[in-house]
Amino acid sequence: MNKATLTKKLNNSHITFLAIAVILFWIKTYAAYRIEFNLGIDNNLQKFLLFINPLSSALFFFGLALLFKKRTKLVMIITNFILSFLLYANIAYYRFFNDFITVPVLMQTKTNAGQLGDSALSLMSPWDIFYFADFFILIALALTVFKHVTVTNRKSFKIVLLFSITTFLFNLGLAEKDRPQLLTRSFDRNYLVKYLGAYNFTIYDVIQNVKSSSQRALADSSDITDVENYRKANYAAPNPKYFGKAKGMNVIYVSMESLQSFMIDYKMPDGQEVTPFLNSLTHDKNTFYFKNFYHQTGQGKTSDAEFLMENSLYPMAQGAVFVNKAQNTYQAMPAILKGQGYTSAVFHGNYKTFWNRNVIYKAFGYDQFFDAEYYNMTEENTKNYGLKDKPFFKESMPMLTSLKQPFYTKFITLSNHFPFAMDPGDTDFPAGDYGDTVVNQYFQSAHYMDQALEQFFNDLKTSGLYDNTIVVLYGDHYGISENHNDAMAQVLGVDEITPAISAKLQRVPLYIHVPGVKGGIQSQVGGEVDVRPTVLHLLGIDTKDYLEFGSDLLSKQHRNWALFRNGDFVSADMIQVKDKCYSANTDELLEDSEACKDISDSVNTEMQMSDEVVYKDLLRFYKPEGYTPINPNDYDYLGPNAKKGTETIENNQ
Repeated sequence: MNKATLTKKLNNSHITFLAIAVILFWIKTYAAYRIEFNLGIDNNLQKFLLFINPLSSALFFFGLALLFKKRTKLVMIITNFILSFLLYANIAYYRFFNDFITVPVLMQTKTNAGQLGDSALSLMSPWDIFYFADFFILIALALTVFKHVTVTNRKSFKIVLLFSITTFLFNLGLAEKDRPQLLTRSFDRNYLVKYLGAYNFTIYDVIQNVKSSSQRALADSSDITDVENYRKANYAAPNPKYFGKAKGMNVIYVSMESLQSFMIDYKMPDGQEVTPFLNSLTHDKNTFYFKNFYHQTGQGKTSDAEFLMENSLYPMAQGAVFVNKAQNTYQAMPAILKGQGYTSAVFHGNYKTFWNRNVIYKAFGYDQFFDAEYYNMTEENTKNYGLKDKPFFKESMPMLTSLKQPFYTKFITLSNHFPFAMDPGDTDFPAGDYGDTVVNQYFQSAHYMDQALEQFFNDLKTSGLYDNTIVVLYGDHYGISENHNDAMAQVLGVDEITPAISAKLQRVPLYIHVPGVKGGIQSQVGGEVDVRPTVLHLLGIDTKDYLEFGSDLLSKQHRNWALFRNGDFVSADMIQVKDKCYSANTDELLEDSEACKDISDSVNTEMQMSDEVVYKDLLRFYKPEGYTPINPNDYDYLGPNAKKGTETIENNQ
């Protein structure tokens, strides 16, 4: 065969062009899996599945281009760009969140657009352009070697489609052999990507979201029976020693952005404490400090923490309740306490639309929302996502003292946010020296937040509120992701961050300061879902009639374990990570593979029950005894100069 004949055949070979597109994309995706994602590959079958799983989706999506005949090359190139962009978006997202993008997350991005710049840019690298290398190669080939490629019939499309489906079914069959019920026990997206691939996961996610949307429409009051029975069987009665000890007191929640428990009592090499104020509060006689308390957030991060703390329900497996389920009926802390004569308010140095707060706070029953419009948002006072913590607390005090008592309030801090860079002059505290900029800066921003909290406590004392107010301080979620494990091993003084140590790093501080009540350091295991019943019982409100999944941390019947949204858990004795069971005492893998089974079964049941409530909006069918439902339409957060709804701040002052 001469050169001219070979060139002619190649120029008309749409299958060859397709094969090149598929192979390049396949290799790139597999490389990304190995370089960027920590998917927990445990055996040879999983290695094989990870290698082949990009193939079926690549064949399917690129194969669709064969339907367009003369535009086949163009459609393949566009398809490559879209899939490459999706892959890269997942890479950038995973670098901080250790998770994959879902459809609800895309909705959140739209809601929060314009406020993510610094954080997003810090996750990118100039070398990332190589994730689009095959896109440019295809363009070059389309303009040269394959300039005259066309498709004359659809036979080739049918063959590629059949091959794609066969490959997927083969992939799924092997995956189910290694991980039974893969598609029905999908609490952890890492499993789905590991076994089926990032692109097949996206298809699965779209299907799940369509299914989720239909669940509410098909639900009725009979669906709540199982949840009620589960709740009654797992209710932790209040401890008589503490029940009602804070009756009638004001309540202040403070969300401590990205603060993890390893910072408490941590000292820098020169002996300086990172959080000296919080360290002193740990030993305050009227403060409970829970040292084994875990965040339980999902993709909604700070908003998920708020949802857990105020509703004692778990967040969604995909996306955020604040964005995706804001129209649901809730029986949140502000609404419950409204029936006890409480006024409620949120203080936040960002704008009210961020995380859709202006909508969901109405469903929670908040009377007032003091957002960025109420603060002096100068360039000097702001960073990252809004107002710096020190001016935030300072400017909040006049608004707080103007509220009618008793009040229930929440303060959401912002300064200790990824990537933790500080402006010149904000702190003279030294950065860490661990070879990782993000980790190094974390010590400075955490110290700044600690100073802001001390300032706030001093202002509470000066205002006269301190002696009649419960103050709940909680870390909302992790600050340092697993992508910084090398530096974190140095911080903790260990050889490596093992799965058990990584689970323990999800501990966040919880302080509950109760005037006149003897506190102390608490060692029981708990999570954010447990805070609501704990605080309500301190206020003398029994939660037995509420549909919640928390267990009073001070109850003698407290269950002593905390689950994570992906189905893992931590207990006093055991830690489960990706279906493997470790000792909570030694961090070593346990020989008895069934040791975690009982708690694991309880974890799965509890998450399924909570998901029933959230996805089906079951609280619309349920009214606890003594609870007065609220109407979200009664609330209107119109800003400091509004005349409708609540009084203006100027008038209150």
